[in-house]
Amino acid sequence: MGNISGVAIALGVGGPGAIFWMWITALVGMATKFFTCTLSIMYRGEDSSGKIQGGPMYYIVEGLGKKWKPLAVFFSIAGLIGCTPMFQSNQLTQIIRDTVLAEHGWLGYETIFFADSVVTEAGFRLSDIIVGIILVILVSLVIFGGIKRIGKVASRLVPLMVVIYVLTVLYIIISNIVDVPYYFWLIVSDAFSGQAAAGGVLGVVISNGIRRGAFSNEAGIGMEAMAHGAAKTREPVREGLVAMLEPAIDTLLICTMTAMAILMTGVWTETGVDGITMTALAFDQGVPVIGAYLLMLCVLIFSITTMFTYSYYGSKCLNFIAGAHNKHYYNYFYIFTIFFGSITTIDMVINLIDGFFALMAIPTMTASILLAPKVMEATRDYFKRKDRGDFDHY
Repeated sequence: MGNISGVAIALGVGGPGAIFWMWITALVGMATKFFTCTLSIMYRGEDSSGKIQGGPMYYIVEGLGKKWKPLAVFFSIAGLIGCTPMFQSNQLTQIIRDTVLAEHGWLGYETIFFADSVVTEAGFRLSDIIVGIILVILVSLVIFGGIKRIGKVASRLVPLMVVIYVLTVLYIIISNIVDVPYYFWLIVSDAFSGQAAAGGVLGVVISNGIRRGAFSNEAGIGMEAMAHGAAKTREPVREGLVAMLEPAIDTLLICTMTAMAILMTGVWTETGVDGITMTALAFDQGVPVIGAYLLMLCVLIFSITTMFTYSYYGSKCLNFIAGAHNKHYYNYFYIFTIFFGSITTIDMVINLIDGFFALMAIPTMTASILLAPKVMEATRDYFKRKDRGDFDHY
């Protein structure tokens, strides 16, 4: 979702120049991912149930020592909120509301109940509340009810949705191929002028590019290290090398493609349009009739599958703080954040997630910098063994 609506948010607030700073974030992110994900394998630890776990909280304690545990706890507390799917539920709700409900009454009366103008006394749209409740029920069936079939079916659709998304964006780009050099130059030139940013402030361009880039590839945040820490490998450096590919694919490739589609269709200059709605508008103009609906289908699958699985990260954080026997309690808070994300504003969600991502990055990067010499030593050893053909293939 960071590759789809995150790019639109960067363009809407920071202008084309924000994309350049997303590229810079990706290049730096390749390095940080190498170190954090290598460390997540090098210094795995045991939880209270005796199971091997990986992630910043474990390599802080195992790599730096027990006296650094408060830093690991700090990461885990921040992760309880940073690892929630509020952004996914918010953007899924938004695209359903703006693409379907607000414009098309299925039976002739739905717009009365679901249109943007219908707002409760508390200031929440009725459509957002209903969609939020539906998402809560669906996700609860999977993570509480054990109905894994829903998750398996949805996850099998993800590769197809990726293909559909990439082909649609490529169609928009190829249809406007002569404009590619102009928009690449616009991205680079605006990165240092900030003329297209909100208020024309260069700092807005840079900060939005960095924030959205970090959200896209999660480099240096710590979530990626928790995922890679569970890999079945005995070669930490190899895992780090694999992790380096992710910022390149996420931010340098996919985010750039999304940005070009939005820029080429001109929707980034539309006032009052932000987030996933901007991307949907670009798809609608680039691929008339079906474009917005293709995007909604992709977003539906991407968001739902994320909501099915994101609780893994928060559960690991609670596991570290309160023990393995209490980690399942996180799911109750997790379900609440899905509903909260559905009914609140995109600005509140972004500020909340960005804030806790920043808090998570502090202990993650502090430990990574302190343990960097260990990673470099392991890297030199890995490549020496690789050159000799003497290393573990497991």
